[in-house]
Amino acid sequence: MRIISGSARGLRLKSPQGQTIRPTSDRAREALFNIIGDHIQNATVLDLFAGTGALGLEALSRGAQHVTFVDKSHESINLIKKNLQTLEKALANDHERNRSLQHTEINISFPHQVSIFRYDLSKGIFFNMKERENTPSSYDIIFLDPPYAKGLSLQALRYLNKSSLLCEKALVVAEDTPTTNLSDTFDTLILTDKRRYGDTGFWLYKKK
Repeated sequence: MRIISGSARGLRLKSPQGQTIRPTSDRAREALFNIIGDHIQNATVLDLFAGTGALGLEALSRGAQHVTFVDKSHESINLIKKNLQTLEKALANDHERNRSLQHTEINISFPHQVSIFRYDLSKGIFFNMKERENTPSSYDIIFLDPPYAKGLSLQALRYLNKSSLLCEKALVVAEDTPTTNLSDTFDTLILTDKRRYGDTGFWLYKKK
């Protein structure tokens, strides 16, 4: 598993040892970010059911302003922290090289650029991030990558539809099996694109 593009392009990330965590494949992740790449720079990103953190880490490499990672698994939280340490070193080295060339588009300031929470999202997205220091109260991009075929994507979309977590022009990306039945429209969200890459399906929603 690796970072596809951005300042840390090609960086190898730590992967889970067992089958309890299912990372999005490099191929599917590359295809997704080719679609949404223009939205990443300076964006606030919420990575729900984060797993290894690969989606949020990719966003950081491509210039996201802040990423919040949420997962219920101790293993996932530990993997995210280890991968963040690896990414931080790579981005710091890149920043030093860029500074020597008087090119400073990427400004890395860990840990203030990331937040990590352990929370069981199958119970709903009820925790109040507004009260967390250095954590955005709303997001430009939200990734949903729950365990496949358990109805959690639809459950999370229904909550986000009524939440205050969405910025005015927010983009929500839901990942599940391609045969999963997700609504085309909600009260505040509308499906703008749907893609399939092998056994992975992506639904892209924008705020109305």
